[in-house]
Amino acid sequence: MSVSKKTAVMWWVGGLIAFGITLYFHIPLITDGVPGGITEHQRAPDAATVNAIQSSWAADGLMGAASLAMITDLIFIGIYGIGCVLAGQYYRSGRNSVLRILGWAALISGVIFLITDYGETIAQFMQLTNEAGDDDLAAFASTLRPVKMLTWTTGFFTVLAALLADRFSSNAA
Repeated sequence: MSVSKKTAVMWWVGGLIAFGITLYFHIPLITDGVPGGITEHQRAPDAATVNAIQSSWAADGLMGAASLAMITDLIFIGIYGIGCVLAGQYYRSGRNSVLRILGWAALISGVIFLITDYGETIAQFMQLTNEAGDDDLAAFASTLRPVKMLTWTTGFFTVLAALLADRFSSNAA
């Protein structure tokens, strides 16, 4: 499947914009009872921790805000992850080995990010909508979190590096 650079960049930049919007929806979840906000929910290793976080949000009237924040997260994940995959597809067929390597790295990072962040967020959302923590779901989400953080970061810097390498190699030609 052939992907245009314009399409890949639009999805990737769209994902960064969606990330900014998602962060805006996460801000109200930072409270005295949950100073780490949604990241505390993501890191919660067990049902008791999830229940304490959700109880705090419920006491502050933030359960609806938490649901909305997680829904925006699900949207962001798709846009950004697809952006990384498309950028990877575009650059892996690059005109030099640096672009090809960056393309493969972006593609692999994007796929792993999609799988891990969707897994983490769906596990969180299930606990939130059930209004009860679950040891297995909490452990699953907290285990995926470091991998999704690594692949988000790797995808970001890899696509950025590919864009810069492409730009400077185009100017040199």
